Parts: sequence; C-alpha cells; structure tokens
Amino acid sequence: MFSRRSDLPLDKDALSRFLPWLIAFMVFLAVLAMAGMLALNIVAQRWDRGISGTLTVQITPVDDAGKDAERLQAVLAILAATPEIARYESLGDDRLMQLLEPWLGSAAGARDLPLPRLVDVELKPKASLDVQALSRRLSGRVPGASIDDHRVWLERLVRLIQTVQGLATLVLAFIALATVGTVVFTTRTGLAVHREAIEVLHLIGAQDSYVARQFASRALALGLKGGIIGLALALPTLLAIGYFAQQLDSSLIPTVRLGAAHWAIVGALPVVVAIIAMVTARMTVLKTLSRLL
Repeated sequence: MFSRRSDLPLDKDALSRFLPWLIAFMVFLAVLAMAGMLALNIVAQRWDRGISGTLTVQITPVDDAGKDAERLQAVLAILAATPEIARYESLGDDRLMQLLEPWLGSAAGARDLPLPRLVDVELKPKASLDVQALSRRLSGRVPGASIDDHRVWLERLVRLIQTVQGLATLVLAFIALATVGTVVFTTRTGLAVHREAIEVLHLIGAQDSYVARQFASRALALGLKGGIIGLALALPTLLAIGYFAQQLDSSLIPTVRLGAAHWAIVGALPVVVAIIAMVTARMTVLKTLSRLL
C-alpha cells in the first residue's frame, strides 16, 4: 500500500500537510473519550460486585448505653431469623470512625459524637428479600431502625454512568463524522488541483479505481501518521489524569487501572481512523470522477 508508485504529486498538496494534524486532534479526543468510557465501565462493575446483595441497617443512638445495646440485640435477632440473609455484622466504633474520617477529618476522632449503630448485612446469592417488609419489622420492634438499600443507590449510579457513556459515544460519533468530512474536503480539493493530470491518466487508459487507489493510499498514510501523533499526545494526558486521581482519597474514588484488552482497544483507534480515512477517500474519488468524467 505504501510502496505503490504514484503518478500524482499528492505529497506536494498543501492541504495534505494539515490533514495529519487534524486527524491527530480527532484521535486525541477519541482516545480520551474511549478511555473515559472504559474507566466508567470498570468502576460500575467494581461497585456492582461490592454493593450488590448487601444492605446496611442503621439504628439511631439513645442516651442510655444499656438500652442501646438491647436495641442492637433486638435488630440482630430479627436479622438472624430472616432466611434470605447469609451474614450480618455489627460495626464497632473504631470502624465507624474510619468510615467517617474521609468526610469529617480530625473531627471523626471525637468520641463524644452521637454515632448510630450500623449493621452490615449480606444476602444469600439470588435471594429475593422484601426490603420494605423487613424495614417495617425492624422499625416496629426497634423505633429508629432503618435500612439503607444499596441497590437503589446502585441503580441511580448505573443510570448516571450510562448517561455519561452515551455522551462519550456521541462524541466518538461526532469525531468519526468530522474525520469523514475532513477527508472528503481534502480529497475533493486534491481532485480539483490534479484534474488535468487525472484527465491525462484517463486518456492513456487509467481507470477510476486506479486513481482512487492512489488517493486512498495517501489518505491511509496520512491517517496513520496523524493517528500515531494523536495517540502519542493522548497517552501522557491519560497518565497525568491517572496520577492526579491517585493523589485523591482512595476511599472516595476507587483506583481504576485499564487492562491489556482496554489498552488494545485504545491503541487500535489510530488504525480505525486511518481505515475510515482510506475508505472515505476512495469512495469520494469514485463518486466525484463518475460525475466529472
């Protein structure tokens, strides 16, 4: 493809010098959008594995420590009698302090804070638990006891992630359309510039497909060049974003690392864009020549 002899001086076209940089910018945006989609998918799967099938029972504190312990034991008894529950664990004060520290800072260490009692509940696999009925049982036996159903929060999170992924997909579609439009404009300009040379080629027996192959080869080479430049600019950007994300509190934002398959998808974007440029250039030449000649 790259070593084929060209009868048209396409390398001297001024617009061809700008095409790689335009494609590089588009690939840069495409890599960031694709990496963002993959990272969001990883986060959603991780939270789904960590939260799905779990509940948290919260018991409001009372002034009497003895009564507070009785309320906790009453809640644990109800949980133990629920067949859909596989495991439950009451979180101690030290664990509660660790959970509150990212939000309250040093104030979380104050022992005079009125901390609620929390019970971590894990359901059996594929168990169908009526959370509303269990909540009514708990609140009827222990006033102030409530259930935090993580599935509700997880469904909202998944909807948010799906919305962002849809926007990223739309960005990728716009990038593809912009690439096609840029290649079409550049190819038509090249046809106009080399119109006389193309007519001479037709007079000596060259077919439209022969001319189209030359423009397609040039578009592929320029697309690969621009794609590699865009990828080279995007990778340091992704590494910088990952570095600054790691500096944040990991308890608030989970650490996301792309796997080998994800990097393969990101690395394939320049090739995909180059193929789009090649096919677009070929179709543009064939369509344009069929009208002009």
